[in-house]
Order: sequence, then structure tokens, then C-alpha cells
Amino acid sequence: MVKLGYKLMSEEHGPKALVTNAVRAEEVGMDFAAISDHFFPWVEEQGHSPLCWPVLGAIAQATTKLDLMTAVTAPVMRDHPAIIAQAAATTGLLCDDRFTLGLGSGERLNEHVVGLGWPGIVERRERLSEAIDIIQGLLAGTMTNYRGKYFLLDNAKLYDRPAKKVPVAVAAGGPKAAKLAATKADGFISTEADPKLTGAYRDAGGKGPTVAEVALCWDDNAERAKQTAHKYFRWAFLGGWAVNGELPDTKGFGGASQHVTPEFVASKMVCGADVKAHVDAVAKFIQAGYDHIILLQVGPEQEAFFKAFEKELAPEMRKLKG
Repeated sequence: MVKLGYKLMSEEHGPKALVTNAVRAEEVGMDFAAISDHFFPWVEEQGHSPLCWPVLGAIAQATTKLDLMTAVTAPVMRDHPAIIAQAAATTGLLCDDRFTLGLGSGERLNEHVVGLGWPGIVERRERLSEAIDIIQGLLAGTMTNYRGKYFLLDNAKLYDRPAKKVPVAVAAGGPKAAKLAATKADGFISTEADPKLTGAYRDAGGKGPTVAEVALCWDDNAERAKQTAHKYFRWAFLGGWAVNGELPDTKGFGGASQHVTPEFVASKMVCGADVKAHVDAVAKFIQAGYDHIILLQVGPEQEAFFKAFEKELAPEMRKLKG
């Protein structure tokens, strides 16, 4: 059965609002919630970027059934993999095994802040691969020392970790990353409705959940929804991660997205209150092989979306089958 989740956009909402949104997601029947792990917002208009870990701790205490995950954390520069493993283990205990650690190779926007520069894609993939090994080993209690090309681990041990290992999912935008997710992780994450990606994950032996993120802007006024989506989410349509992974700050994303029009944004995501259009957008991902769908409601207005999800969207989306 397909599971429906909610995106906790830490770039668009402050820490208390994120906790409130997570509680509402549970109340309206969402199966899980995924939070972004950023140091910066993408564009200045978004205006937020709290640290996700204390927010997850607060959500763990404010909810009882909602599964949680990061989508995604980059353990490549800004934070050492050992610290990420410790954060994941603590979160898993606080929410009674409702947490999945989502990992990715990151972007310059968030990782450059520690002053170590920003490596090319090959090094980033190698860093992520090493980081996964360390995190999985610490979460399982099977690793204390590690000497890799990029990371060292010296006599480390997590004293507080769940008896059931926190699962790890890896974000992938191509077949190589999908294979990495299949061979080293417990699940797969993407933002593309591409059956080749889920196929590459399964063909490489991946048996875990496949998670997709679907952006939308629910609003009774379609024109207002289009303008809202453009204001807060135009950064997502600059040409993929070849661009988004390299820009250094909100000014860069603001400048690069000047040519992106509201009409173009609306052509790439559903804006408005057409239930069928929203369901059809999700159906494309399910047909592409995903079994967990993260719904990302763009903009400050979340309550109207929650009400629409409970009464209109969820009943139709739960009928979908891969």
C-alpha cells in the first residue's frame, strides 16, 4: 500500500511552526513527515532555516503515530558522519522507532559554510559512500574505527541507540546513486517520476521503500497559487542538480531564477484546487515505482492544504496502485 507523507519545509517555516505542522499532518491522517536539513533557505523569500534535529526531537514528543525522516541530510562536509549517526540514534529513541535517516550528497548552498570548499561530483559521491559506511556501522553497533580517503573514526561508540537499527535511505538522481542506495542503504529517495531510477534501485538488489517528493500548491484561487509557487519555489526549476548543487547562496538562486516565470512554474507543478490534477501528478510517481509519496505544499498557507488532504486528496490518492 502506498504511504502518503508531508514535507516539513524548514526553509519556509520556523521551528515552532514546523512542530505545529507535523501535529496537523498526524491529525489529518498522514503516514509520515519528512524534514529538510538546511543551513540556508533556497531564496530570501522563504526566510527560514532552523536546525532540523531539535525540531525532530520536539515533533517526536508532540506526535505518537507519525513516522519521521530527514529528506535529506548531507553527511559530507558540514557535519561528520559520526555526529549524524548520534543524532539519528537519539531521534530514533525519542520517537520510539518512527525515524528514518535520509541521506544525500548535499549542495554548495549548505555545505560551504564550514570553509572547506566544495568538491566536484566524484568526490562528493565518494564522501557520501564513506559516510554511509560509518553511519550504518555506528547505528548497528558494529563499527568503532574507520580510516577512509575522506573520513576517520577513532574509537567511537553510540551509547544510546535503538535496539532496532535506524533505517537509512539515500537520495539519488541517477542510476549510480540508485545502485549506491541499493547496496549500502535501506531505502531510496528521489524527486523524479522516472521508472529507470526505481528500476536501477531494484535491479541492484534494493528491497527497501522507494520515496518520492511531489511539490504542489493547493489554493482555491489558481492564479494566487501560481504566484505563491513562483515566489517560494522557482528555485527548483533552474535545470536540475547540476545547477542547484553549485550555487552558493540565496542571492545566487535569486539571480539565477529571475528568468523563471509564474507560468513556467505552474507548468511544472500543480497549482490550484483541481483534485484530479493533484491525484494525477502523484499517480505518475506511483506508476514509476514509488511506494512512499511526500507531498510538499509550497508557501505559508498550510491549513487549507491539510483540510483538503483529509477531505478530498487522501481518499482519492489512497485508491492509487502501482
